[in-house]
Amino acid sequence: MELFTRRLTRGQLIALDGLAAWVLALVFVGMAATSDAPGWAKTAAPLALAAPLAVRRLRPRLVFAVVLVVAVAAMVGQVVEAAYLAPAYALYLVALVENDSRWIPTKAVAALALVTVVLLTIAGAPPAWTQDVGGLFMGFATLALAWTVGRAVRERRRYAERMTEQAVAEERLRIARELHDVVAHSVGVIAVKAGVANHVIHTRPEEAGDALRVIETASRNALVEMRHLLGVLRTGDAPELTPTPGLSGLDALAVRARQSGVEVELTVSVTGELPDGVELSVYRIVQEALTNVVKHAAPARCRASVTGDGRVVRVEVLDDGPGRRTLPGGGTGHGLIGMRERVMMYGGDFAAGPRPGGGFAVSATLPYRGVS
Repeated sequence: MELFTRRLTRGQLIALDGLAAWVLALVFVGMAATSDAPGWAKTAAPLALAAPLAVRRLRPRLVFAVVLVVAVAAMVGQVVEAAYLAPAYALYLVALVENDSRWIPTKAVAALALVTVVLLTIAGAPPAWTQDVGGLFMGFATLALAWTVGRAVRERRRYAERMTEQAVAEERLRIARELHDVVAHSVGVIAVKAGVANHVIHTRPEEAGDALRVIETASRNALVEMRHLLGVLRTGDAPELTPTPGLSGLDALAVRARQSGVEVELTVSVTGELPDGVELSVYRIVQEALTNVVKHAAPARCRASVTGDGRVVRVEVLDDGPGRRTLPGGGTGHGLIGMRERVMMYGGDFAAGPRPGGGFAVSATLPYRGVS
């Protein structure tokens, strides 16, 4: 079974071609034995038809051209009736691997092959004087069918490759988003607490020590998550099965925000279980929103709530800070964009902006189906 679950090497494929060439040689010898051709032709024609097929992967076009000429000669000389099987076997590989064949209309070739086969089937056994013509038509139909199948397999493989590349790109984008969330949250906390420590290190050394301990904890947590995410990018191995951040980690986010000078009131009320992807998105939205409060509004008060009724989960983070989320250069950063992308991925609604009475509000709604 392992032979069919992994792709064969080039050497193994060439060996299979050699086996196929040997089988076809025996078939052609059997066909030639019933013909009226000279004895040397009964041996030479089958060998000349089958032998080049053993190396068709090395020179696909050349092998096809050689075998086609021999097949035409064998059929005209009435040595091997189904000699067209050899060039069809070679043409399949040409259609499969050659890139510069766009000028050949594959759909038209397939339609013509089908029409030819139908007409030959309807005509039945032709009279003796038309047998050669019927053989040529059957040969053309077989060649057209081989070309069509080869191009179809090629397109299927290209589609599978594109889907794989798209999946890899999506996974890397997801990891990049996760990495941004980890770095933005941790570095934001570190920057705030470093500023506090630098400000009070001479007047209130105990408070400076607390700030340094928060910096140490945040930096260690960030390093652990970054190593995990970067390890997935660096190798193709399966990632370590560590728990995905979810609702159970929201309390820790609130604790770290409180350590950074934000009074957080956290409320979580969710009926049933959330899908893993939705739960991770909720965690990241709350994490990014609290990080923004720490960076732009601390010291401040903040109310964070997560509610779910089995169909929709709602996230809301409100603070009473200055009510703006801009960087010194005038940009808004990638935090709000990342939150919006997470919500849009599930077809939800997202809103963020200053509150009328002061402060800033982030709200998100993510629909989902209940998990039994």
